[in-house]
Amino acid sequence: MRSNESVEKIMWTVVACLVPPLVLSVFIFGIQTLIITAISVISCVAMEAISQKLLGRKVTIKDGSAVITGMLIAFIIPPGVPYLLPVLGAVMAIYIGKHLLGGIGYNIFNPALLARAFLLATFPVAMTSAWLPPLQDSSIFHYMGTSIDAVSAATPLAVLKEQGLAAFTESFGAAPNIYTTFFLGWRPGSIGETSGLLIILGGLYLIYRGYITWHIPASMLGTIALLTWAFGGETTFSGDPLLAVLSGGALLGAFFMATDYVSCPTNKKSQLIYGIGIGALTVLIRLKGGYPEGVCYAILLMNPVSSVLDSWFKPKRFAPPAPPKGGGK
Repeated sequence: MRSNESVEKIMWTVVACLVPPLVLSVFIFGIQTLIITAISVISCVAMEAISQKLLGRKVTIKDGSAVITGMLIAFIIPPGVPYLLPVLGAVMAIYIGKHLLGGIGYNIFNPALLARAFLLATFPVAMTSAWLPPLQDSSIFHYMGTSIDAVSAATPLAVLKEQGLAAFTESFGAAPNIYTTFFLGWRPGSIGETSGLLIILGGLYLIYRGYITWHIPASMLGTIALLTWAFGGETTFSGDPLLAVLSGGALLGAFFMATDYVSCPTNKKSQLIYGIGIGALTVLIRLKGGYPEGVCYAILLMNPVSSVLDSWFKPKRFAPPAPPKGGGK
């Protein structure tokens, strides 16, 4: 009521921040990533309109929220998946994860992450093996039309978890060059989680505009770095904290997933605890769980806790005044 901001303006600003990582992914993996993203976005927008029509609500596909969900679904799946997967992910995210729970502003879980969890449970082979290697000197149209049968390449976290540090170093290199490679994004991974630089720049712009705050990204990434340093190596305090932050979906999750307005806390103290919880669960799943990456499930597990955290730190705006010292009326 007191500013020029609106839901539409915020949503489309987030979409703009997601475009640079998408453009880079096209150069890294090929035109396949653009096709998957387009299918995901169109499916989410269509599902948004269908869901609102079926439930008798006003159609609000112009606000950009469905576009964000579609882009994020594409960003967190492998670039070589069959085209059917983002369509099914859109149904799970928009109809089941969003509108059956009340629509925008009422969903308990992050819709895009709910879609990824669903796809990982129902199509585990496609979701864990359809990775593509960087194109390097090849044409960006080299992988046009590829699917799960495309040339595969294991992700860094998968190599590190399943084969150890020696195999990881052989495949991706050693510090400090590996930090530069991961920071710029020229490595296997999901479509939108490759370039740490572009994700950080987009996240910092959202913080600058006041759309998100630093509390969740800083506490989440700081916890991941600290716990990985303490427990992620062969001995205590021998892990690589920088590699843990730059690998997988940590940065994308910290700036664009965990900060979702609906499913994250609003109180600053709550946000710090929320981010710490996500970071701790991420490291726990990475080190001890069955999957090499834990960001998705960590955020989903913390989503229902956000309202509880806000209730713990709810300010007492109408608390009775303290009695005067020494007694009295």
